[in-house]
Amino acid sequence: MKVKPLNDRVLVKRTEGEEKSAGGIIIPDTAKEKPQEGIVVAIGPGKLDKGERLAMSVGEGQKVLFGKYSGTDVTIAGGEHVLLREDEIFAVLED
Repeated sequence: MKVKPLNDRVLVKRTEGEEKSAGGIIIPDTAKEKPQEGIVVAIGPGKLDKGERLAMSVGEGQKVLFGKYSGTDVTIAGGEHVLLREDEIFAVLED
């Protein structure tokens, strides 16, 4: 299934959370927090402003950082994703 977000929406696949703490303790699934970073899977065409589309500042394949309670959690093709507005993304993470 191919998903195309509308306007300034961004579909992000969450990255996996840490399995161990800094001290080496294994964290069970029930105690893990959802990761606040992920990979952009799809982007919309951009926000409409006075009849013109504004270009998106993120692109597919980029690693991004977003807020803990941002967006809407969705399950697509068995995978956990989050659907966000572009302005809910805090930063693009680069290597």
